[in-house]
Amino acid sequence: MTGVIDRQAFLLVAVSRPWFWPVSWVPAYLGTVLASHRWEPSQSDLARSLLALLVLGPLVWGAVLAQNDLHDLPSDRANPRKANAPLVTGRLSARSLRMWYLLCALAALCAAWFVGPLFVLGVAGVLALGWAYSVPPLRLKTRPGWDVAVNAVVVGVVSPAAGWAVTRPPWDFPWPFALIGLLFAAALYIPTTVTDLPADAHAGYTTFAVRYGRAHAFWTGTVLWTAALLISLVCAALDVLVPRSTLVAQLWMAPVLVAAYAALTWRPSIVRLALLSVLFGVPTVGFALAYVGGGPPTPV
Repeated sequence: MTGVIDRQAFLLVAVSRPWFWPVSWVPAYLGTVLASHRWEPSQSDLARSLLALLVLGPLVWGAVLAQNDLHDLPSDRANPRKANAPLVTGRLSARSLRMWYLLCALAALCAAWFVGPLFVLGVAGVLALGWAYSVPPLRLKTRPGWDVAVNAVVVGVVSPAAGWAVTRPPWDFPWPFALIGLLFAAALYIPTTVTDLPADAHAGYTTFAVRYGRAHAFWTGTVLWTAALLISLVCAALDVLVPRSTLVAQLWMAPVLVAAYAALTWRPSIVRLALLSVLFGVPTVGFALAYVGGGPPTPV
């Protein structure tokens, strides 16, 4: 009996894709750094910060991806990347996934309450967006543009705002950072629709890449990526949110990042997108070092 439970637990964790957890953890942590001007949470915020990590990692991703797997089964069966997915192989049943969704969603909301009432609203909003993304009749995943917008808002805006809200009111979250995060997240999500294009087209899912094609997806992503870099440069030049001390480094790094984006997303793969994310982490760390070490720039 213990072995069966352990196996089911392992499969359910696999559904939550632990490699996705940092997608919300990293921007949330950056939001916390922005709010507190320090690398680690204060002693009074430590417990709430750890709960926020639990919510934004396994609980939210477990709920959202369980729902997604339930409604993506036709395309997952035709997608080589999903060949070993628990639902595709039959190692997990649809009934188990529905139960997993309910448990994770309820646990996320309960844990979020101890972080703060406004954090609960944010988590409820993310769960609602996850439902709208995957579940008919809305199923925003199959509505080109909306599929990009949902993911960009959750990863680029809600996640850093959630980290910010651990220590400061969410309505004080700086809007330029939200705009930069939104553009970067959209630019990173669009190539993922290209990696799944054959399977989604086979299943009849009209995603961004299925509707507009590889070339249009590439150029849209490149424009969004470049726009985010330009806004960051303008903020640094004005010493608004982004420290002016990063301006020279950004001027050198921006062309590298644009070239890297173009090279790695022309024929995107999960490995290439992971490499792009690692490369993007270099200036992100530089920004955080300047922000924490050099004092806060002009507020917005």
